[in-house]
Amino acid sequence: MKKILVIEDEPAVRANILEILELEDYNGIGAENGLIGVLWALEHIPDLILCDVMMPELDGHGVLTTLRQEPVTATIPFIFLTAMADKNDLRQGMLLGADDYLTKPFTTDELLSSIAARFEKQEAVIQQYGSELEKTTLLQRKLEELQQNVDAKDKLLQKTQQELCYFLSKVNMALSVLKQTSEGTKRDRCVHILQEACNGEMALLNQMPSLLDFLTPENANLLRELNIVSSQPEEMDLVLEDEELAEISFPF
Repeated sequence: MKKILVIEDEPAVRANILEILELEDYNGIGAENGLIGVLWALEHIPDLILCDVMMPELDGHGVLTTLRQEPVTATIPFIFLTAMADKNDLRQGMLLGADDYLTKPFTTDELLSSIAARFEKQEAVIQQYGSELEKTTLLQRKLEELQQNVDAKDKLLQKTQQELCYFLSKVNMALSVLKQTSEGTKRDRCVHILQEACNGEMALLNQMPSLLDFLTPENANLLRELNIVSSQPEEMDLVLEDEELAEISFPF
């Protein structure tokens, strides 16, 4: 049930408005002057305020100015009730933030139409805000997912770089051993074991520009001579042989 605050110093007018609101299933609250109206507005936080302009203690303009300065009441729809139809008075009220004016005497239909229009406008604003909030939330979620993907890729890249550096270190050390080993069975078995190590890192190497970029020219030529890598720098296919390789220890 919508709650409407009626700030009106004329008892008969106030009672009449409250009766109309009750018949239309609104929850009406009455205040006999501006000061009480401000207090009731802050206490009850109504959905809409109907306020007379000319009142003792605090006039309607003072009520509106006060309520617009309070965060909890700043956006409440506000309709002025006035016996004056002066354009300057209407302009002043609108500049203060009034949503509508009803000139006394007004009919029941005029009152209810003005109230309904304010609620419809408020609902439209709420829906638009909700739609924009939903879009913002969706965008924020997508940005978070994108950031998570970036973070995951960064971690994978870091891990890949670490593994590749470790592998290339092993390759270079193995090459140093091979260069000091005479031709024969032991050298061939060393080549097989080196090939097995290359096979284990093949997926990583295929993602890099060229294995040869990470080796010294001397080691790169030795890998070509041993037929471990292709002679073409842009091709990263490794030569794989029998997987049942003899165990041999390297100093690394």
